[in-house]
Order: sequence, then structure tokens, then C-alpha cells
Amino acid sequence: MAALGWLTPRRRPATARSVLAGEAAAEAARKSTLPDDQPPGTAQDTTTKAKTEEAPFPVVGDDRAAAFFDLDNTVMQGAAIFHFGRGLYKRKFFQRRELTRFAWQQAWFRLAGVEDPEHMQDARDSALSIVKGHRVSELMSIGEEIYDEYMADRIWPGTRALAQAHLDAGQRVWLVTAAPVETATIIARRLGLTGALGTVAESVGGVYTGRLVGEPLHGPAKAEAVRALAAAEGLDLDRCAAYSDSHNDIPMLSLVGHPYAINPDAKLRKHARALDWRLRDYRTGRKAARVGIPAAAGVGAIAGGTAAAVALHRRRR
Repeated sequence: MAALGWLTPRRRPATARSVLAGEAAAEAARKSTLPDDQPPGTAQDTTTKAKTEEAPFPVVGDDRAAAFFDLDNTVMQGAAIFHFGRGLYKRKFFQRRELTRFAWQQAWFRLAGVEDPEHMQDARDSALSIVKGHRVSELMSIGEEIYDEYMADRIWPGTRALAQAHLDAGQRVWLVTAAPVETATIIARRLGLTGALGTVAESVGGVYTGRLVGEPLHGPAKAEAVRALAAAEGLDLDRCAAYSDSHNDIPMLSLVGHPYAINPDAKLRKHARALDWRLRDYRTGRKAARVGIPAAAGVGAIAGGTAAAVALHRRRR
């Protein structure tokens, strides 16, 4: 499939479509920023805030600093687009055969802990065909319900605490994701974040056309979106932070002065260690607590287990 080559940061520089997707995401994010009467950090759901991790960073009162968080497997377990697909199936937007494909893609994502380009592209194409002809307002309303049904309980408390630390320091916090910007905006609002950068689907007269503006907000396109938003908002990227689980986001992580690898895949872990980036792995906390060892000591074990599972799956294909 042609999509297989466009996700590796070192081989694929930003293209005109990446820039277009990034600029469209930045424009959409600024339009959907939380209103003045709801300050950042004021979540609209009832989830208890995780205790903020104590650290000298972020710097309190630095209004030229902000934080950018990848969504899938960084802030939330699994992929938002797959959860969204489950909710649309429940509302009879498509048939069982499409649900089976969504379920397989989600199972792969949870098993491997990384974004498979073929599955992600297939999911986006399916989602575009499903929403074509529907009103944006209709999907936004349904998205609120789907968040409560499938996403709210899948937020990583540790990552949410990191986001809250930036908010408590008076900084803005943005989600940056390949998920539809409408879905990402709902999640950001529910978590009390500033806003979201996401894939922008074309709409005319408030109705989806089934096409994208540019390309999915992935890899280099994410970096372009962050760059465009930072320029528009007067941010200093050297003072900003970015968080992700995937090596696909190395272009975005490399833009900022404070990159973090969260629940990293093997390639990102290796890259982060080579550049002395900070790492956090919230997948090992429960296991580490059970055997009475520091969480950091379990990181290598969980990464090895994930790699073994992926290798086993590949041998069976």
C-alpha cells in the first residue's frame, strides 16, 4: 500500500500537503479554543484530577511556553478514531463488517502499542466515507456521547497529571492528533485543556464532503501544525514541551525544548535515550506496585513483552 512509506520521519520531509494540513489544524484549533469564561484546567467532566507530579518544570508564569500532547496511547489508551467508530456503529452509521475491521484495528493497536500505518490509513478512509453527507453539528453532538461511553475511562492518569501541571503553571495545553479535529476538540474540552490540533475534514455549508484539507495530521504534518500555532500565538518553542508515545512524532518532539517520550514504542525509546529526552511509562505502574519495585525498573520488561507480542503476530501473518 502506498501509505506505508509516508510515516517515517527520517525518510519523509514535510510536503506542501503536510504544511496545508498543519496550517488548517492550527486555524481550526484557534477557532475552537476554550472561551474566556472557561479558563484552562477547568474540566467539564467529573473525573478526579490526578495528583500533579512534582518537578522544576514547567516554569510557573511563562506565558510564552505551552505543551503539546499526542492523543492516542499517550493521553488515552487506544486510538480515538477506533472508539469513535464503535460509537457510530452503535448508532447504525455503518454495518457489522465495518465494525469487524474497526475491532481488528483496535486490537492490533492495543497489542502492539504503536500506530500501524496501513490500519490507521484504512480507519481514516473508512471514517471519511461514513461521515460524508452528515452535518458537522450532528457529529459533534454524537461525539460528546461517544466520549462518555468509550473514552472517558481510558485516559491515562499519569499523562493527565502532566497536562494539569502545565495548566497549573498558567500555560496553554493542546492535543495534537491525527484524529478528526472535532473529536480531538471534544476530548480537550472534557479534560479542561486549551484546545486541539487535529485532522481537518472538508465541509461545505456545515456538511462533510468526504475529503480532507491537506492530509491526515500525522508525522511531519503535526510538526507543521505546532509550528503554525506557535507562530500565531507568540510561543517560544524552545520553552515549550511535547509529549508522545510514537516515533512517528519525532518531528514534533524535535521542535520543542522539552520533549518527553510517554509510553514509548521501541524506536522512540531508543531515540529518546540517545538524545537524553525524558521518558515516562505509565503502562508499568500497576505491575511495579504489585511486586514492590520502582516503576522505572519495569519499563524494559514491558517493552520487551510488547515487542515479543508483535513479533509473534508477524510470524502468524
